[in-house]
Amino acid sequence: MTVAQNTSPGLASQVVNGILAIKPLANLAKHQARSMMIKRAEAIGVDWRREVKHLRSRGGELDFDPEWEKDLEQILNPDLTYPDYYLQSFHAYEEGNLSWDAAMEVEVAAKAVHARLWPEASAASTMKLRQNYLDALNAQLSAAPQSILDIGCSVGISTFALQAAYPQAQITGVDLSPYFLAIAQYRAQQRTNEVNHPQSPHPIRWLHAAAESTGLPDNSFDLVSAFLLFHELPRTATLEILREARRLLRPGGYFAMMDSNPKAEGYIKMPPYILTLLKSTEPYLDDYFALDIEQAMVDVGFTQPTQTITSPRHRTLIAQVPTNRPLHSTP
Repeated sequence: MTVAQNTSPGLASQVVNGILAIKPLANLAKHQARSMMIKRAEAIGVDWRREVKHLRSRGGELDFDPEWEKDLEQILNPDLTYPDYYLQSFHAYEEGNLSWDAAMEVEVAAKAVHARLWPEASAASTMKLRQNYLDALNAQLSAAPQSILDIGCSVGISTFALQAAYPQAQITGVDLSPYFLAIAQYRAQQRTNEVNHPQSPHPIRWLHAAAESTGLPDNSFDLVSAFLLFHELPRTATLEILREARRLLRPGGYFAMMDSNPKAEGYIKMPPYILTLLKSTEPYLDDYFALDIEQAMVDVGFTQPTQTITSPRHRTLIAQVPTNRPLHSTP
């Protein structure tokens, strides 16, 4: 049975939860968190507003290119029912991930959020984080995966990194937000049109689905990857996704995740003000920090995961499906 690392949030976290339970204060915290991200982006040379405006217009004269709505209609799964946990405010967006504003700002936000992971603050830190994750994968995988599922792929930043590392693989990116997937599909087309960009023989497939219920066949992937996903989920969804990943992987296949490290000093010693801003944008952070996710992986049928420190605040966990264990033997 999966055990929790902590039975309840610490005192500082409980105080923050009480503050955020008061809606006007929660809204103020979200506003402050967003403002801080934009200022951090500008401090490292990222023109947040200009980059977002360029993406919204696709470099044209209109404030919002109408082609975006066509792309959304193309990628949208009209039969999908969103789980309740996803219909929450995330990342200071009242509509959470189900909005153009959230989708259009993912790329600039990633540059800002990860800029100060290392002393040499830079917009390139987000790519360094991804490269460290890929290095951890390459150090453990016995062979290059030929089929990869990127769950919670967002606008495709992690998916494109996987494609660059494993250009011969057939890759599927799955996400609950059709807005994110519309951006991912657009970026994929841009990469295809770049003259000097290395081309993969397999275009990425973008799938609008829940990671805990993808509808994909059993035993169909060599690698299931989750990049910065689980800190945004309640415990129940995390466990369902782990079971789904186990179902989708072939014997000997790998499950890999990179996410916040609950034991990192930066989180343990985080000032209450910063913790308030962080939790105002991450409603399930307590669930993530309390869950023993390594044990949860073992419980659903993976081997004991290895851990690699990927940044001062992140870790990579990698586990394997035993080659001698049938699919439906999971607890």
